[in-house]
Amino acid sequence: MWIAPERRRLSRWAVPGLALAAGVLVAVLLAADGRAGTGLVALAVLAGYALLLGYRRYEPALPGTEGFGTGHRARAHARAAALTGDVLTGAIVAAVIVQGLRGADIAPYAWLAALAGATYALSATFGGRSL
Repeated sequence: MWIAPERRRLSRWAVPGLALAAGVLVAVLLAADGRAGTGLVALAVLAGYALLLGYRRYEPALPGTEGFGTGHRARAHARAAALTGDVLTGAIVAAVIVQGLRGADIAPYAWLAALAGATYALSATFGGRSL
């Protein structure tokens, strides 16, 4: 068959699905507590994160780029930069969840999550082109 078996498995969507389910759960909990607006913002942040994770499922590896140079050190630097972005994005999403459930203001973290999402979308769209 022309489609590889690993491309057809539902397990590829387990993590994005879990992030979206967590967003729905947090939104329901916050709405039940009378904070529907905060719940919708948290749901939007987690839905965006699930979208990011779903999009990243199609990336087989980091693309080669001259931005970090060439060779082993350049690849290590590119992986380190990608991992740093992933960890910081996960921390921002976790802060939205924790602060929302604590009843604190999530606006600063929601803005950071939006900035991270917009930055990723722009870099994924225009990253391969020379400006």
